[in-house]
Amino acid sequence: MIRAYKFLLRPTVRQAAALGEMLRDHCSLYNAALQERRDAYRHVSKTSVRYGDQSAQLKEIRTFDPERQGRWSFSSQQATLRRLDKAFQAFFRRIKAGEKPGYPRFKGVGHFDTVTFPKDGDGCRWNSIPHGQQARVRLQGVGHVRVHRHRPVQGRVKTISVKREGNRWFVILACDNVPGEDLPPTGAVIGIDMGITHFLTTSAGEHTPNPRFLDTVADELAEAQRHLATFPKRTRQRTKKHRAAARRVAKLHAKVRRQRLYFHHKTARALVTDNDVIAHERLSTARMTKSPAPRPDPDQDNAFLPNGAAAKAGLNKRILDAGWGQFIAILANKAESASRLVIPVDPRNTSRTCPLSLGGCGHVDGRSRVTQAKFQCTECGFTANADHVGALNILDRAGLVLCTVA
Repeated sequence: MIRAYKFLLRPTVRQAAALGEMLRDHCSLYNAALQERRDAYRHVSKTSVRYGDQSAQLKEIRTFDPERQGRWSFSSQQATLRRLDKAFQAFFRRIKAGEKPGYPRFKGVGHFDTVTFPKDGDGCRWNSIPHGQQARVRLQGVGHVRVHRHRPVQGRVKTISVKREGNRWFVILACDNVPGEDLPPTGAVIGIDMGITHFLTTSAGEHTPNPRFLDTVADELAEAQRHLATFPKRTRQRTKKHRAAARRVAKLHAKVRRQRLYFHHKTARALVTDNDVIAHERLSTARMTKSPAPRPDPDQDNAFLPNGAAAKAGLNKRILDAGWGQFIAILANKAESASRLVIPVDPRNTSRTCPLSLGGCGHVDGRSRVTQAKFQCTECGFTANADHVGALNILDRAGLVLCTVA
């Protein structure tokens, strides 16, 4: 099993400065490699420069600029060039698929936050000491940096990445051969229906409240964003006050992100611990949060009819704040580690079908969903909570999937 461990770094002032220089120099290498590809294609008869060509130039680059490029790990610089090569591969793949191309862009210093070391021991070294002792990671050009290791690392460390988030630094260890943590069987099977009024509702009728973390800092975040917007464009990224205002906005978003992540881990762990089989809707958050198409007015040129964009924007904000996609990914990972089964099912009409498992008739009608919380079948008159009905139908569909597989 492959697993990633993310730990907080506690660098000294000098080490933090060295980490910042490492990011800036790798960002400069990325942008220079991108510029070379652009120039070769535009000015040299549409010549394509590939990763192998640019990797072969690294030795000369390190010799020419020993202060900025020669001090860092050769393998980490190769990983940065591979990152650019993957961006171009994705660009050409989207062109062939007829999608929006998205040509690779130059990275600003504030948007290049990760340096990867492809192999433990090559430019970096993770000290595998017993849990409870002070852990450190050695980085070429930086030194031995203290690590706040809050849990033991299992398996073999394959790659090491250093990431900056705001004014914090983290180390990410990608490990393979990680043993599973099988939990004792419970015999319980459950279906969950996710929503925005309740974060999720189980087929047993239990509701998990939606914490709505973004609402808790909405006023403070709005004030910080208004203050950031007062700076004119010509002075942005040039003054100390503007950088402080931008850090304040980023800090609030980071706080919400950490709270949401902790809530998702806690909720997923509870579900995996108590149930052997968990069924959920196969949701596409990107499609659900898509803005409505404009409605041109047939009677007036360059005029449009109301299309409900404002109401849809509010709904999209609630969906994105709930973070269903992240929660489902965490649930799947924890279930795999504990040898539990997670079954995604088709979400169509789950909240419009009268549930057979509660004595309903199985009739499908959109009018049966009277309100957000109430379901009343137009055929047999069965009444129940709409989210509970959805969770029951999800569980029923998972049972059909299990029967088909068996």
